[in-house]
Amino acid sequence: MTEESRLFVQAVALGLDPAWRRQPDGERCEDGRAFVAAEAATAAAGVRTLTCSSVGLEPGVDLLLLRLADSIDALEDAGARLARSGLGRWLGVRHSILARIVPSQYVAKPSAQERSVLDGEPARYLVVYPFTKSSEWYLLSREARQGIMNEHMRVGRAYPTVRQLLAYSFGLDDGDFLVAYDTDDLAVFGDLVRELRGTESRRSTVSDRPILLGVRTDPAAFAERVGAPPA
Repeated sequence: MTEESRLFVQAVALGLDPAWRRQPDGERCEDGRAFVAAEAATAAAGVRTLTCSSVGLEPGVDLLLLRLADSIDALEDAGARLARSGLGRWLGVRHSILARIVPSQYVAKPSAQERSVLDGEPARYLVVYPFTKSSEWYLLSREARQGIMNEHMRVGRAYPTVRQLLAYSFGLDDGDFLVAYDTDDLAVFGDLVRELRGTESRRSTVSDRPILLGVRTDPAAFAERVGAPPA
């Protein structure tokens, strides 16, 4: 088993209790400091996190985190640390998607575009959603599925500024996959999605909701954005 196949992924969307915004300024600032410290401790423990703001973009969601760790235990520890720390005490989980990095059976070697958050500097926007295919898809022959996926990948590679991470949720969550895209241009991403709707692979889609969108930030900037400047 490769190092990457031991990586677990979690996308977690959190909503801030509106009552928190009415707390005194000093308490909110202290909550911001505790939140930043908790996320720093999570990073020191070896969990990689992409922090994105969804304030005003997603109903009931203010913070979108994409975490990568070498175990589910580490992800659970990160969640517990956040939940008991300052601002985190006021954040409720709205959506959570769990998955595991597994080598694709359709690609011999993933390109840089297909590795997304695993390499390089993440882009400004992150789009994450769970994805489930039909039973009929899994009953197709290996050759038939490969042909359909070849078309799907050919379309995706025509949009090199949109990068993808595909992780497998089998046995970990309700869906089949966690799909994450990052890009600096949401208009181009929209064009890609529209073109993919017309490929043969779309026939096998059962569900790809909810689609969660976030703007890349960091814990300190997020705390300041919502009214808890940690400095």
